[in-house]
Amino acid sequence: MARESWFQREFLTPRRLAFNVIFYGLHLFFFAYGWYTQATNARLAGLNTLKWSVWTSRGAGLVLAFDGGLILIPMLRNIIRFVRPKLSWLFPADENVWFHRQVAYSMAFWAMVHTTAHYVNFINVERTQIRKESALDIHYTQPGGITGHFMLLIMVIMYTTAHHKIRRQCFEAFWYTHHLAFFFMIALYTHATGCFVRDTVNPDYISTFPFYSTEHCLGYLSWRFIIWPGILYFGERVWREIRARQATRLSKVLIHPSGAMELRIIKPSLKYVPGQWLFIQVPDLSSYQWHPFTITSAPDDPYVSVHVRQVGDWTQALGERLGAGPAVVAALTSAAMKGSEKEKGNPIGRGDFVEIDPTLANYELPVIRIDGPYGAPAEDFFRCEAAILIGAGIGVTPFASILKHIWYRQKKGNIGSLKRVEFFWVCRDTPSFGWFQTLLQEVEAAQVDPNFLRINIYLTQKVGEDMLWNIAINDAGAEYDPLTLLRSRTTFGRPDWKSIYGKMREAIENGTYLPGSQSQLKTTVATYFCGPGALAKAIKEATDDATSSTVRFTFAKEHF
Repeated sequence: MARESWFQREFLTPRRLAFNVIFYGLHLFFFAYGWYTQATNARLAGLNTLKWSVWTSRGAGLVLAFDGGLILIPMLRNIIRFVRPKLSWLFPADENVWFHRQVAYSMAFWAMVHTTAHYVNFINVERTQIRKESALDIHYTQPGGITGHFMLLIMVIMYTTAHHKIRRQCFEAFWYTHHLAFFFMIALYTHATGCFVRDTVNPDYISTFPFYSTEHCLGYLSWRFIIWPGILYFGERVWREIRARQATRLSKVLIHPSGAMELRIIKPSLKYVPGQWLFIQVPDLSSYQWHPFTITSAPDDPYVSVHVRQVGDWTQALGERLGAGPAVVAALTSAAMKGSEKEKGNPIGRGDFVEIDPTLANYELPVIRIDGPYGAPAEDFFRCEAAILIGAGIGVTPFASILKHIWYRQKKGNIGSLKRVEFFWVCRDTPSFGWFQTLLQEVEAAQVDPNFLRINIYLTQKVGEDMLWNIAINDAGAEYDPLTLLRSRTTFGRPDWKSIYGKMREAIENGTYLPGSQSQLKTTVATYFCGPGALAKAIKEATDDATSSTVRFTFAKEHF
């Protein structure tokens, strides 16, 4: 199958086509409505002498008002979490961040149209003197011009720091500048107080909100409608703050050979399901920053755990605060890289961890606050008959919770309708196996049916001579893989996803993959992925290529 083009993705995929028709159709409708009502309003005959520029600015302004209310709706995380299980068939609740970006792109476009048209308006007002004002006066002394330029400045800052490269390298810049949205929304709600659209020469101001008279100021009064998502969002943020302050205690910190820190937290009020995620705040580091992490514990555990990799300023500062700085991580990683689990003189193996004991260093573990949980695609895992779980690097974290939950439910003899699970983990280096190794061993050992859960681990790093020698010695006739200590063998190199999915489809079609399956029945296999975007794209293409009239592969990627 040929690679999917942009046109095929946007216009030949039914759900995406429906979205485009509704989303962009509404925008064009509001633009046309704004244009028409301005151009046909007899009371605005004087303003209409400006012709195209004023009609364009009015249409684009109404679209921006619509987007100003719409952009906050995908960020109502608690409401989305509540409606997601009930309305997931109607709209893709897991794509709320994607939808937020689409609205932001739309706002950027229409803001350019609206601003350009208004610049022409103001110049023409000064040139024709339909009002005794200069363009500079309208720009910088009247509320409409002041709030408009203020919003443009905020948009430039927010859009710049929201770029994925800046967001990954300096999350703090993204986090803080995105909170300028509060001031942006205030400016949006008060933008019309300048009374530019009026049937009189001078503005008709009043002393009470909205500070202009609707008798002569003939705007759309759109703020009365778009303010409600803002009120809901503000209320949700207040609720999240109250919930985050409920009793929470960091009970234990474990340092794994890969450098990942495992934080075990006690919060009795927190209820979650496998595959969900939460926000974490450490007031000792910052009283304002919240960072998202996937929950790696299972609901049956007496604690909630997250795994944190030290890759950014905040996570490195957290490691230092917990006494798990570079020296501790380097010692564990060095020991794990030797290629053997435990040897004489090497007490630290790949599956081992170091527990931070604050009493020895004479300091206390920091106060921690958590906000959540929130839904993710993998939350739907147990509704599937067959599922493929794919994690890359630390992206394996949501599947830690799921595999743990599988283990607990198998012990209880209650696995539900789930018949087959394929777990893929793509790692760059051997120390990354460490923190997850013990869990995989326990889950693998619990399998009564060896075909129920298949573990596939891929190592992508270039293997050195020393490691090759250790593998050759320890692998000869061994029952377990020398790198992971699992029965499943490690594969070196990158997975060929199209080949993997193609073979799986053939096995399903000939009835050898799922117990009791028949080739004439339509089989759906769900794929859940957490990891980098480039790999997600390759897997998505593989699922599309493998889909046939009898087997359908779906794909979902976790988003924060």
